[in-house]
Amino acid sequence: MAFTKINSKVVRVELMQSGPIIARRGAMLFYTGDVQFAPHGTPGGVGGTPGLGGMAGMAGRMLQGEHEATMIAQGKGTVHYGFKGLETHIVDMSAGGELRVEASRLLAHTAGLQSSVVSANATPSGGGGGGGLFGALRGAAAGAVTGQGMFTTALSGYGAAVLLAHGGVFELQVGGPSPVVVDPQAYVASYGAVRTELKSSMSWRNVGRTGGESMQLECTGQGIVYVQASEEKL
Repeated sequence: MAFTKINSKVVRVELMQSGPIIARRGAMLFYTGDVQFAPHGTPGGVGGTPGLGGMAGMAGRMLQGEHEATMIAQGKGTVHYGFKGLETHIVDMSAGGELRVEASRLLAHTAGLQSSVVSANATPSGGGGGGGLFGALRGAAAGAVTGQGMFTTALSGYGAAVLLAHGGVFELQVGGPSPVVVDPQAYVASYGAVRTELKSSMSWRNVGRTGGESMQLECTGQGIVYVQASEEKL
């Protein structure tokens, strides 16, 4: 695998083995060897949301928080990455597939992975536009409640990525007879054909009397959901 975990908060990469690495700006801790760093462009238009490309897509990403400045590292050397003392978790994508993750929770990934910004309600692997206008409205409502935006980052192809989280990350398998339901604030990412839908246990009768679990994220389909051991935002 491209990344090696040094401890719970630092990963190492050998560029001769991994090839170029794209990481969020400020994540490089130290390196040895002949390594070059350069700013890396943001992904292209917003997938699953017709009409949002180019400058409009960039504006949408920035307004929704789905934008982080990144740097590309290449050459012959070893680079160590970490960010603000947060816990790291390596996702092996050597089998291919798609990883959905908020940009703020993505530390680094191999440059061979294709990166795009998609509607948070879009079906994984290009399975539709998330229900058009109503899908966009649901995405906006979910973003307002959970702190996530209408858009999310999708990494697809073959390679590896590193997630960021508070309190460590654990993996939940999705695909059994019952959905996996997680706290929206604890949700980090999903891998595979995982569909997420925000559910509410609130009603007019219990408004103001529900606890902190009134909103839940229901995960169905086939794949893995990554959850942090905390409800703290990044």
